[in-house]
Amino acid sequence: MRKILTFILLIFLSLMSCQNKKGDYVCKPCDLECDNFTFSEAGTCPHCNMALVKTSELNKDKKLRVNQIDFQEGSGVFLIEGGIGNEDNTIQVFYHKPKKFSATSRVLIVIPGAGRNADSYRDAWIKESEKYNLLILSPMYPESAYGFEAYHLCGLITDTNLKNSIEYVENTNIARLDEDEFEFKVNPNSNEWLFNDLDRLFDLSVDALNSNQKSYDVFGHSAGGHILHRLALFQKNSKADKILASNPSFYTLPSYKTDFPFGLKHAPIEQESLKSAFNNKLIIFLGELDNEKETRGTFLHSKSANEQGLHRLERGKYFFKESRAIAKEMKLDFNWDLVVIPNVGHDHRKMGDAAANYLYGEREK
Repeated sequence: MRKILTFILLIFLSLMSCQNKKGDYVCKPCDLECDNFTFSEAGTCPHCNMALVKTSELNKDKKLRVNQIDFQEGSGVFLIEGGIGNEDNTIQVFYHKPKKFSATSRVLIVIPGAGRNADSYRDAWIKESEKYNLLILSPMYPESAYGFEAYHLCGLITDTNLKNSIEYVENTNIARLDEDEFEFKVNPNSNEWLFNDLDRLFDLSVDALNSNQKSYDVFGHSAGGHILHRLALFQKNSKADKILASNPSFYTLPSYKTDFPFGLKHAPIEQESLKSAFNNKLIIFLGELDNEKETRGTFLHSKSANEQGLHRLERGKYFFKESRAIAKEMKLDFNWDLVVIPNVGHDHRKMGDAAANYLYGEREK
């Protein structure tokens, strides 16, 4: 009993000291008394056990409200509602607004990997945001509401039995999928696909900022690369300009000879849509060292995935080569590009640095 009372007393004293001492960290609003406390160091709130965030991330005096977007100079966060079919969910959007922001500043949406760590992805672009005067927007999709089928595969499929058909190999980054056991339903309702959120996020942001921008660039790494190469394939009339799909684990080939999701056979897209798909400015952005020696990021093994190659670099090159050949066979313009970044593996920060240079640095057109 004495130990319990001592423990409670220590927590109380800690909270009281936090309350009276100005700090740079707070817990997210939880309707408890710790909403009024600040902390001097990062960590976990000793009262509600929530992770602490910088006060610049979250204004404690005003709780986040859905679609109430108030951009401040520097880094921050706001909430938007989920799209059609996900109206009960919310999406946190981490942003950075540069000091010299104006109506002519360009907009870049950054899509995080499977870790859904949009805050870290946003942070990795702060330097470039200031250097190139970019508004950075990075949406965080909670895994509890957006599983593999909703995130990596963008809501193109539903009702999967993934847990029963996939095996994670212990002490490796390998996930083995049994395609014979894997079951799902194709979702033909394009209004429910994840891609729609990107244009909606862009529209909400430019309206809030009185920006004159009509399009945005978008960079996604790993799971983000999954989303973006499928954006180029499936989404019609997107406001995305340059689409950089970086280091996904496997691809949906623009081939009607291969079953979906590894190809377009039985996919919710007509063959004539490939004309507009190949006309998109898709850049397959690969790390030279994201090869058979790379152990970071989950890597899928299955019969169809392995036909694309045995590592991400090989699969990316295969996807680009096959896509170009299909476009040539169909006599369609092919506006895609392939870029391999030297001496970089499965690293979103280094790939992001290279992407900034590709989009806005020496290669800017």
